[in-house]
Formats: sequence, structure tokens, C-alpha cells
Amino acid sequence: MQPPITAGSILQNRYKIIKILGQGGFGRTYLAEDQRRFNEFCAIKELIPSAMGTSAWEKAQELFGREAAILYQIQHPQVPQFREKFEQDQRLFLVQDYVEGKTYYDLLEERKAVGGAFTEAEALRLMRLLLPTLGYIHGKGIIHRDISPDNIMMRESDKLPILIDFGVVKELVTRLQSKNSTPQTYVGKLGYSPSEQIQTGQAYPSSDLYALAVSVIVLLTAKDPTELFDDNLLTWNWQRWVTVNSQFAQILNRMLSYKPGARYQSAREVLEALDSLNQSTGTKPDVSRIPTVAVGGKPKLENSSLPNRVNSVIPPQGNTILDRPLVVGAIFAAVMVFTGVGSWMLIKNIRNTSNSPSQSLPPQAFPSPLITPKPTLDEPVIVSKRLNFGVSNRVNLKGTLKSDRIIEYTFRGEEGQRLTVVLVEENGVSLTVFGPNKELIDNAAQQVSYYRGKLPFTGRYSIQLNNLPEITQAEYTLRVKLRKPVNVTPKPRPDIEPTPTPEIEPTSTPTPEIEPTPEIEPTPTPEIEPTVPPVENTPTLPPIDNTPTPSPIESTPTPKPTNPVIPPVDIFPTPKPTPADEETNKPIVEPSPESDSDSGDS
Repeated sequence: MQPPITAGSILQNRYKIIKILGQGGFGRTYLAEDQRRFNEFCAIKELIPSAMGTSAWEKAQELFGREAAILYQIQHPQVPQFREKFEQDQRLFLVQDYVEGKTYYDLLEERKAVGGAFTEAEALRLMRLLLPTLGYIHGKGIIHRDISPDNIMMRESDKLPILIDFGVVKELVTRLQSKNSTPQTYVGKLGYSPSEQIQTGQAYPSSDLYALAVSVIVLLTAKDPTELFDDNLLTWNWQRWVTVNSQFAQILNRMLSYKPGARYQSAREVLEALDSLNQSTGTKPDVSRIPTVAVGGKPKLENSSLPNRVNSVIPPQGNTILDRPLVVGAIFAAVMVFTGVGSWMLIKNIRNTSNSPSQSLPPQAFPSPLITPKPTLDEPVIVSKRLNFGVSNRVNLKGTLKSDRIIEYTFRGEEGQRLTVVLVEENGVSLTVFGPNKELIDNAAQQVSYYRGKLPFTGRYSIQLNNLPEITQAEYTLRVKLRKPVNVTPKPRPDIEPTPTPEIEPTSTPTPEIEPTPEIEPTPTPEIEPTVPPVENTPTLPPIDNTPTPSPIESTPTPKPTNPVIPPVDIFPTPKPTPADEETNKPIVEPSPESDSDSGDS
């Protein structure tokens, strides 16, 4: 297998590699810039052959050309647009449009971080938006074969699900469905692909519907497929982890059937089942709209009884209320009484309201905030609420947001605290985080559904919820988590380090003061030398030179080693008895040579 292409490399003198987006068993995906289209981002996929050699390379080229031809047929807004294919340095490449957004796998991991998962409404929205795309692809005779949360992206611009990674799709023709032809390469993902695709390589439109249903229950339960599937009974046990509408559960269970024939055979059938689910749960049949049907009686009898009907209608006209003057008078009197009582109560209320302003005139502070919304009829009204964090430092909020309102949640934060905000049910709602200065705390905290970061300074922060354009009303679930700052422990460490360093330096400075002690050594050497010349002045020098010549030589080295051993002891007594005045006045100097001669005689 060839190594990946390094960042900064240029392919075909056009595409500059930025980074690696992903790698699998069939190829790698790179993010690149198209230098011929104003450095527009694009996705380049490299097809990696499973084996090397001439036959393997020819097989890879054949599969490569087939995949490119299939991708060229797809022209759908929820599928990345195919651009071109090329070969370079024994490598095969496909170029497609780059989709900016997050995969549903990444979105699920964000929900897991705060202990949540996708709701039933979000799962239904995903299926309704993605099933028409699958119907379009299946109509072209193409099977995706690798549907999973990491191959479905939510586009950042319009929040629509996008099908990606068509590098392993193959054309579905009648030969593939026959028993005689068996594909040599089996494509699929364990846990998501059905058994017929993994074991035999056969794939049908119901195989993609099976993988879509597995992806939906994974998003609902936040569990891996291996935790939801029973290998012994070959059944899915996902309903014990989440509770949904019974009819919706039936639709998913039919899509998850082990046998392909027991599943829905097309995406259109699943959409019709979802539409019937909306009709049964959303609107109930109204009895007044049911047309009435005549029971008993034939048209001929009705025609023959027309004269009798005319005669039966005429007599009751004399028994109407208008023909009774007493009843009419009673009704008129009752009307007059009611109008009189009503007018009296109305006048009384008007008088009470006219007297009440005199008492409410002093507190003029209250009506002042009520005047502010009048000039902002066209702008949304901001509803402010405070967040109260408990011991767990988490808050879960649910509500409904209208297009003419902005809900603002405020809280007090400290510098260094970590803030995590997630909109579990988006449904067209976005969030923005503002700091105490009413400005964005981060460029990534505007019109998003998830934000995580540190608070820059201490103060009161606010989280505003807005509806996306063309959405009048939406429900939302907001989860906020605030952690304490972590940078507390390293503060005492710098206080310990500077204290020992200055104490060690002054202790080392007095050590060189001992060095001047050897300066005393030259002082005894000149003092010993003058002792020798007075001995030379005496007449006894020649006999001393003949016999004891080695003795003075030996005497000379003996003081030298003794001097470094006890230098201060020999130095201090010698200078005291050797002044110039004592040598001349005292005759004690004479016996000193005698003692030397005695030592020589001995």
C-alpha cells in the first residue's frame, strides 16, 4: 500500500492537498483546494487496491471506471457533485464537491457527552429528508451499500442530511440479482449492513433501508449495534432502551427484518407508512365531516311522498313563537332587563377605572418598561430568564420558541470556567452566547447548535435562542453545563522555587575567601633563606660542606613538605625572634652553629 500524500502536494497542477479527512479499507479522502476555481474546497478520494500486481491493477482500474460512471449519473442536491477522475503515479483519484458540516456520528458523540441522544422527532425528520434521496438513487439502479451515521452529514448551511462516501457503490442491474452471478468484492459495515450483503454480497434497495433503520435506532438509543442485536435469536432489542410511538416502532421493526422479502421494498413505501403515521397520530377523523347516508327508503317512495311532505310542513307554521304575543313580550322584557343591568355594570366599571389612575399615578416606574415594546413591533421581543445551576452544575430546559420572540438565558460565570451548551432538539432553533460586554465570546458561538469553551472573564453571560428563517414556531430542549476552573493547583508551585535559589548562592560565596591562606606560604620561604647566609659567614662552613653535605640538603626538603601541613604554626613564631635589632645585640646567635656542628659530629 502506498503512503498517504503529504499536505502541500499538488496533483494535476491544479489540486493542492490540505489534509486527510478519513481513511478506510477502500481508500483515503483528502481535503484540497482547486486552484483553477479560485481555491475552492473539494474532496479527493484515492482508491487503494487490495492487492498489487498487473491483474489487481487492471481490476482496480475497471472498478474505478465503473464507480466514476455511476457517480456521474447522480445529480441530486443531497449528494456531493462528481467533478472528474484522473490517474497519477499509479494512483486513482475521484474529485467531488466538499460538504461543510458534521457527520451524525459526531453529533451523536456530542449528545453522549452531556448524557443525551436524538429524539423521536429528530429521527422522523432525518428519515423524511433522506428517504427521497434513497428513492432517487435506487431509481438510477445504484445501491449505496454503506449507510451509517458516519456516512451521513448534516450540512451547515441548510441543516439537510447529505449522503457521502459513494466510493464503494456499484450499479445494481438484473445480473447482480440473479443467483448465477456473485460479486467478488463484498462491501458493507458490520452491524449496519444486512446478512445477505455481508455473507453473499447480494444487495437490494431494502438493504439500504435496513442500514438506515439501524442508524436511526443507534441515534435514538446512543448504543452500538452490537449492544442492540441478539445473535442467538437474530432479533433487535432496541425498544427497552427508548420509548417511541408504537406505529413508528412497527415501521422500524419491519425495516429491520432479517429476511429481505419481509422488509419494505422501496423508499416510497416507507414514506407512505410515515404519512399514515402522521394522519393517525396528528389528526383524528371528525364525525361532522362524515357524509350522512339515508337508510331505508327508495327513491321512488321519496318522489311519491313529495305532496305529503308539503302538507306536513304547512301546519306547523301556525305554531311558531312569533304567533304568540305573550312569548314575544316576555322575550322583549328579558332583553331590556339584561341590557339595563349590563349598561349599569359597564358604567360602574368605567367609574372605578377613572378613579384608579389617581392612585396609580405616583409609581411611574412600572409603565415605563411597557412602553418599550410598542416601537419594536417589527423586531422580536426578548424574554430574559435566569439559569439556576444545582449541585451537578447542569440545567435541562424545554420550551417553545416563536418567530417574534428571542429567549435569553442569563447566568453568572467566573473566568476559566468551561461552558457546554447543546440544543438536543434543533428543529430550526439556533443558539448564540454573549459575554458580559454584550459581545460574542467566540466566533464559533454564533447561530450554532453546540458550543463548548472557556469563559474569558468573570461576569454575567447570556445565551440567546433564535428561530431560523421561515420557521414560525419550534420546540427546543436546551442543556447547559458549567464546570469550575481547573487552573488552581499550579499557583503554589512558583512560590517554592524562588526561595531556595537565593539562599544557596550566598553560601557558596564565602568559600573563595579561604584561598588567600596560601599567600602566607611565600613568607616563610624568604625567612628560611636568610638563616642560611649567616651560617655561610661563619668559618665552620668548609667542614660542614665536606661531611654533612647531604644533611643540609635533606634538611631543606623536610621543611618544604612540612610547610603545607602546618603553615600557620611555623610562620608566626619565626618572625618574632628575627628582627634586625635582636640579631646584633644578643650573642645567642653564636651557639646556634655550635649546635649544628654538634649534630654534624654526632
